Amino acid sequence: MHAKARAALLSGAAALVVMLVFAGFRSFVLIAVGLAGVAVTAASGWLFLAHRGPVRWLSLAVGLAAPVALVVAYAYTGLLWVVLCSLALWASAVAAGRAALADEARSRMPGRPARPPRHPFLIMNPLSGGGKVGAHHLREKAEALGAEVVLLDPEHHQDVTALARGALDRGADLVGVVGGDGTQALVAAVAAERDVPFLVISAGTRNHFAMDLGLDRQDPATCLDALTDGVELRVDLGRIGDRTFVNNASFGTYAEVVQDPAYRDDKIRTTLGLLPDLLAHQTGPRLTVRADDGTAVEEPQAVLVSNNPYGTGDPAGLGRRPRLDSGRLGVLGVKVDNAAQAAGVLRGRNFAGLTATTAREVVVEADAPLVPVGIDGESLTMPAPVRCRVEPGALRVLVPRRRPGNRGAVPMNWARVRGLALGTNHTAGPSQSPPTA
Repeated sequence: MHAKARAALLSGAAALVVMLVFAGFRSFVLIAVGLAGVAVTAASGWLFLAHRGPVRWLSLAVGLAAPVALVVAYAYTGLLWVVLCSLALWASAVAAGRAALADEARSRMPGRPARPPRHPFLIMNPLSGGGKVGAHHLREKAEALGAEVVLLDPEHHQDVTALARGALDRGADLVGVVGGDGTQALVAAVAAERDVPFLVISAGTRNHFAMDLGLDRQDPATCLDALTDGVELRVDLGRIGDRTFVNNASFGTYAEVVQDPAYRDDKIRTTLGLLPDLLAHQTGPRLTVRADDGTAVEEPQAVLVSNNPYGTGDPAGLGRRPRLDSGRLGVLGVKVDNAAQAAGVLRGRNFAGLTATTAREVVVEADAPLVPVGIDGESLTMPAPVRCRVEPGALRVLVPRRRPGNRGAVPMNWARVRGLALGTNHTAGPSQSPPTA
């Protein structure tokens, strides 16, 4: 871990040295011009989404031209290679720093030794992830390890909650799912209710929950290793009304767009057609978000309530979750009313239009009786106000002892990286009750 942190500091220093040695005073100009170009691109993106007609297409042209102009300007001054070299070194520094911080974060969410289940029960959706069940021979491999497998019928709806409960009534001591995050959440709720281990198999389309557990999304069959050589994690669950979520619940523009009947057939055209009115608050309910820490957000255009806070891997802060056992919900509210505020997204969580906090309970109010909500990627409507809360340590998750880990999930923190490099960071992991088998 310390070697990765030291590599991050050395690469970051090298990036600055290259700029200063080969560009001198002009290095400050290069940075300023680059930031201005990115700000123009961000502002153009806002105008493209928030307007129709000539303004939309003019802003698209400006947004596409800005990065091209930057490259041409750098090439004209003969400093393009300096910029590219510095960017490569800086990218290496960030990657190494996040790897070091990911190791530290993983040490704070330790697993407990777990006995192999005697009667595991797995539900598999053959269409999940474009057919990964068949491509990776998951059913055959699971059955070879002694698991009972139910393959869902794509032509007929089956209640996965009822299937999981029925298996537990028959003596199953573990339930697991091959399916999307929404299906994972339904079965996870049953596992938490019965206090049995839950197995995540990363064969869905996006696998956000699996990714934040550090599982291998490229080879979902490795998740089955947990049945013979696994460790148990105690993680939190989110609750919205009477529904469970493992990732997040979204309100506002995204939830409104996916509710439109035309979205399924033409996602891009439907999104571009609806966004101008949604961003201007001309359609959709006006929301108010209240967290139990006293934070309130009035009329945000988008709200994300997550099961544990997201890291800051991108400008808007919507990266991955470094931990799933903090006992807190992450709350992100976005309110952008003009192009200047859109450019401010570059400041990350410091930009004025973004409210970020954590809470144990969040209430989303609306000026309408019903509110569109996206829960782990599934679209539905709930009566207002909508109450979200966290259930700390509610779910026992069985994961393989050897797994890739969650690289890139943690927010970049140069002070912590420096502390790791110098050996001055001291952290203690949270206490967890030992698993019962």
